[in-house]
Amino acid sequence: MPLVNISRILQSADNGGWAVGAFNCNNMEIVQAIISAAEAENAPVIIQASQGAIKYAGLGFITALVMQAVQGTRIPVALHLDHGTSYDQVVRCIRSGFSSVMIDGSHLSLEDNIALTKRVVETARPVDVSVEAELGRLGGVEDDISVDERDALFTNPEEAYRFVQETGVDALAVAIGTAHGLYKGTPRLDFPRLEKIRALVKLPIVLHGSSGVPADAIREAVRLGVRKVNIDTDIRQAFVNEVRRVLDEKPNEIDPRKVLGPAREAAVEVIRGKIRLFGSAGKADEI
Repeated sequence: MPLVNISRILQSADNGGWAVGAFNCNNMEIVQAIISAAEAENAPVIIQASQGAIKYAGLGFITALVMQAVQGTRIPVALHLDHGTSYDQVVRCIRSGFSSVMIDGSHLSLEDNIALTKRVVETARPVDVSVEAELGRLGGVEDDISVDERDALFTNPEEAYRFVQETGVDALAVAIGTAHGLYKGTPRLDFPRLEKIRALVKLPIVLHGSSGVPADAIREAVRLGVRKVNIDTDIRQAFVNEVRRVLDEKPNEIDPRKVLGPAREAAVEVIRGKIRLFGSAGKADEI
């Protein structure tokens, strides 16, 4: 099956009240794990490549890995640029074959973020590539952020309405209390803020920094309109922990396949669990 536009998946998710998992890839084994998990759960899936992954593997390698992976599957798969920060980078990914891109202008003023995002939408839409954007900023660990600082970083619902109206974006990533990387404590999500944003924008909402967020909080976020949930750190942890376990048991092992193979299977199990949590298991046939 060819790569699909994320908007198709998000529309189905919105109609059914579930969310699709967006899983970051860094190497061949993780790409394989994402596809294997999606096939096992009969779920649509988004494979994401961050700027770090593209720098590490190369844009051509990332695209080729995913293209090869989807050739033999009937599962709907999208290839998405995660946190693109420039128009030129977005264009390179579109030309490479990505079916979706994220432009992250959250560090800019509202006006500049709108202008940049609108330009990306105008470029992507004619070639059937969906666009995600971000409003508000995810911090590091939220335990270190004061109430006033949290409010300044979090997405303003009224600004979100204006942003969506003026850009025509397909999905909006919001800041409501998650963070990238490992949490020191339990994240506290601002559900009233999420509910207000969703009521105003009536657009699929994206939750970044979802690794480590308790399952019940994820379920509530999905109930309130989150339709795309990003997962990276949980996969990395499972993968690397299994590598460590194998090498601890067999310190003289020199066959990468015997080290990375079990790590790939550990990643599969994590991803399958997330798919079930998000409610997308069994939804592949609805796309």
